[in-house]
Amino acid sequence: MDSHDTVPMEETDRLIASDKVEGTAVYNRQDQHLGTVHNFMVDKSSGRVAYAVMSFGGFLGMGESYHPLPWRALTYNPRQKGFIIDLDRSKLEKGPSYTADTLPNWSDHAYGKEVDTFYGMSSYWDIT
Repeated sequence: MDSHDTVPMEETDRLIASDKVEGTAVYNRQDQHLGTVHNFMVDKSSGRVAYAVMSFGGFLGMGESYHPLPWRALTYNPRQKGFIIDLDRSKLEKGPSYTADTLPNWSDHAYGKEVDTFYGMSSYWDIT
């Protein structure tokens, strides 16, 4: 028996299991579907989510790119059952991104600061 069959995966008003977040749609304020949450980066010390990594573009996994988004820039919209970010597609296309072959160095705080600055957020690394 699979452990998921015996352990209920519940969702509350404020909490959600990580496997339910992955695959959640991301939209902009104009209701355009931008991508889906591929995974997220969690600060091991504080337990806070720092970034959602959104998969964007591609077809059947080919040509797909990954865009780290500051978690604080996302808002959950229950009507759409997805996250909203205040940005248009053309700005997203110019933002920090990587592919499966060009992974970023998440240990380098300068990379995180670049992501935060691009999206107009204070640096995650300065507020932790």
